[in-house]
Amino acid sequence: MICGIGIDLVNIRRMEKWVLNENLLNRYFHQEEIRTVLSCGKRAAQSLAARFAAKEAFGKALGTGLSGFMLKDIMVHNNDDGKPEMRVYESAQTALEKSGANRMHISLTHEGDNALAMVILEKV
Repeated sequence: MICGIGIDLVNIRRMEKWVLNENLLNRYFHQEEIRTVLSCGKRAAQSLAARFAAKEAFGKALGTGLSGFMLKDIMVHNNDDGKPEMRVYESAQTALEKSGANRMHISLTHEGDNALAMVILEKV
């Protein structure tokens, strides 16, 4: 059963400044995400925008927006096949459990100046 759906759009240009700001990176992103993003070279802002959109989409799928969890407690990564996956820790794990969902699905895309993410929460 689907418990929630969230979608978010982030302008990639907005993230170009964030890539250079260590305080913002540490405030909103998991350490593993930061390492991954900074290794992307010219695509760093694009990767950061998609990950930030996923965090916001997660909050929308929960129905809480960005309250009730810390964004850095969410990690978006790609599995060995390149498929994006979301892992939650601490406050985000608590929020997920409170929602009743026990499975997450995520899709990311970028086009032009924008990155989009969709998150579906499911209870199996």
